[in-house]
Amino acid sequence: MNFFRIVLGILIGILLVPIALVIWFWFGKVPVAVVDPPLPYEKMIVSIPLRARIEHEMIKKPPIQPTEDDLVAGAHVYSEKCASCHGFHAKPASFARFMFPPAPQLWEKHGNSAVIGVSDDPPGETYWKVANGIRLTGMPAYKMQLTDAEIWQVSLLLANANNPLPPAAVDLLRGEVAPNPIIVTPQNTTQRK
Repeated sequence: MNFFRIVLGILIGILLVPIALVIWFWFGKVPVAVVDPPLPYEKMIVSIPLRARIEHEMIKKPPIQPTEDDLVAGAHVYSEKCASCHGFHAKPASFARFMFPPAPQLWEKHGNSAVIGVSDDPPGETYWKVANGIRLTGMPAYKMQLTDAEIWQVSLLLANANNPLPPAAVDLLRGEVAPNPIIVTPQNTTQRK
């Protein structure tokens, strides 16, 4: 009889937890607004599978090297697509801190360290994030908007943020030079002027 009560208690517990979650979702008490406090263990719950997926899928060796031309091209891509959320050099994006999670400012140092942006991440990790985006962060997937070469160029640029960059790239990253406009042709392809 005691065994029966234990099994019944476990079954009721298994049923009550999903029912309680459905009620919680139904009545809109889940913290989904940016100003809401995070759920307990939310960062851990999200970061563990994200890290595992990136580690499993990222390309370990970039197919291009960080040449001057590729770094300048990456700076063009960055200023067109990334700077509005991730900021320019010495000019953080004004609304990034109001995002959840806040958009990292990729030309700022990490707290007290000398690391700038994601320069301590492998380029393949940055490539994966730019290409695929990250759910529930505001980071879009760019693999349908940028070419593979453009994603690698911006990824290598960010990986080299701690190193001296070509003057043309620095000017773009300071927001001092307007990037070349992208022209949409009737065939829905893009080309630079």
